[in-house]
Parts: sequence; C-alpha cells; structure tokens
Amino acid sequence: MFKYFHIIHFLMTHNLSQLKEHWRRDIIKRRKFKWSRLLKTITRSTDLNPRYWFWWRLAREMHLHGSKKQKSISNLINLGLIKNYNIEITLNVDIGFNPFISHFCGIVINGNAEIGNNFICRQNVTIGWKSHPLKVIIGDNVKIGASSVILGGEIKIGDNTEIGAMSFITRDIPNNCIVYTEKKNKIIEKTIY
Repeated sequence: MFKYFHIIHFLMTHNLSQLKEHWRRDIIKRRKFKWSRLLKTITRSTDLNPRYWFWWRLAREMHLHGSKKQKSISNLINLGLIKNYNIEITLNVDIGFNPFISHFCGIVINGNAEIGNNFICRQNVTIGWKSHPLKVIIGDNVKIGASSVILGGEIKIGDNTEIGAMSFITRDIPNNCIVYTEKKNKIIEKTIY
C-alpha cells in the first residue's frame, strides 16, 4: 500500500506529458489520451503488452525523474515485471513508441540501449554489450527473431531491419536489411559397441 502512495504522489506532482504520450500510442492507440481508456485497456485486455508497457513506462519515468524514494519504488516495479513477465528490460533503456513483444519469455535488454519506434521482439532475445562504452542503437521498424543475440560496444542496427531467429549480431547493420546467421546441422552417426 505504501508503494501506491508514492506512485500516486509521482503522478500528481510531475509533468506527465511524455508518459501520457507513450501510454496513448503504446496502449490506447487513439488520437486523444483519456485516463478512463487507459485503465479500461490495461484491465480488460487479454494481451500482455498493454499491462507490461503501462508499468514499465511508469517505472522508467519514476526512475528518471522521481525522488530517491520514487526511484526505489521504480526498481521494485521493475523487479515485479521481471518476476511476472520473465522479461528484464533495465530502466535506463530508451524505447520509442509502440513496442511489441510477441512472446513473453526470456527477453533481456540491458544497459544503455536505444530502441526506435515500432520495435517487435520475440522470445529469448538478448541485447547487451561485450565491451565498454556501451551504446546499442536500434532504429525504427526493427523486428528481432526468437533466440537472437545482439552484443556490441558501439553497434547500430538500421531502420526497417529484420533479424532472423537464432542470429548472433556483433556489428553494424545498415537500413532496410534482412539479416540472419547461417546455421548448419552436422550429423555424426554413433558407434554402437
């Protein structure tokens, strides 16, 4: 109950224009923001995306602009999201409008990633770093296939790029590309004694 007091206090005392715009475009998907539409969507939708993005956006905003106690509450919200949705997106990740997660399972987006609008992510994706300084930049309209890994120090993935399932990305990708890591099966017959 104490946690909700700090959330309500944050919502009543801070400029929420950017947060409302994210909620409008990510969750309500209408021209005008209304609290009633937001609450109706997150409570009645069977899709997990509206609820997840509602709480993640709120936690991120509190993490960036809240008091020390509110930042602590934002970390608790994010820990709850990790537990309930099996997704770990740190609160310093910058994600554009209208992200979509196809399957809520094993996604990790770590560090100072910057992700554009209309990002589609499938299950078991890892976005992180292999060296410092870290800055993984993902453009607009990027789709990442299941079980893909993006590791970089300084790496940029261009707009309108599709990354195939089980791909391993360690370097820049230009705009308008389809990328996948070639995989080959090797079959070795067992010697039976």
